[in-house]
Amino acid sequence: MDEYEIAHGEDSPELTDEIMARARPASEFPELANFFKKRGERGPQKAPVKERVGLRLNKDVVEYFRQTGPGWQSRINDVLSEYVKAGRQ
Repeated sequence: MDEYEIAHGEDSPELTDEIMARARPASEFPELANFFKKRGERGPQKAPVKERVGLRLNKDVVEYFRQTGPGWQSRINDVLSEYVKAGRQ
């Protein structure tokens, strides 16, 4: 299936003037607002799994992980978690 078929398939019909005339803003359906998360909003956390701490790291360590792109702080956490696991064995 190519991109054209995906964009123009049966389940995604072209928005005609008739369809647009029947469309209503989401604000008319406040009961549905709970089903949609706002941009940047997360769902409830099941149980706190991380603790916020202040940590000083060597500049070269921070630069290395920052260069790996978004999620670099999580990668530092992963490396430290592996270190802890190895120490417990």
